[in-house]
Amino acid sequence: MTQTILVLTEEALQDADVSNLRTLQGEEEAEFIILIPADRNKSMLGEFFHHLSMLEFAQAFRDVAGSDSGHRPEHTAADALEGSLRMAAASGLRARGYTVGDNAVEEFVRAAADEGAAQAVVITRPHAVADTLHTDWANRAQSHLGIPVLHLYSGSGFIGDS
Repeated sequence: MTQTILVLTEEALQDADVSNLRTLQGEEEAEFIILIPADRNKSMLGEFFHHLSMLEFAQAFRDVAGSDSGHRPEHTAADALEGSLRMAAASGLRARGYTVGDNAVEEFVRAAADEGAAQAVVITRPHAVADTLHTDWANRAQSHLGIPVLHLYSGSGFIGDS
């Protein structure tokens, strides 16, 4: 029987993320459903304080200085989803996915129920304040789901404190 594993990620999957998902799948057959929030615009002030809290002083000020240029190198959610699905398929994972609206956690919880997910994974960059106060996506989703939620940090093997 194929298990369904739901994945909520704030950016395109990276090699380390796909490797972590493969490990999570183990020997059992699984289908991954990847959700990426459509609204990926970040608050300039929020990102500034995030970088400061992570002691990334130079990046904090680079972002502020570069914000007037209008240059937005980030890809759209559709691009991130397409890249994630391509990377998953190339590594032999069976995956499909879609973008979700404004409230990513609410949509994640709804998708878990609709898809009959056996496990859930949240992949984010570290967010010092949200992670410390347990208001990150993984903690918020865990409080609404009756299945395990694994919190991974994007591009690494580090597990968040859920």
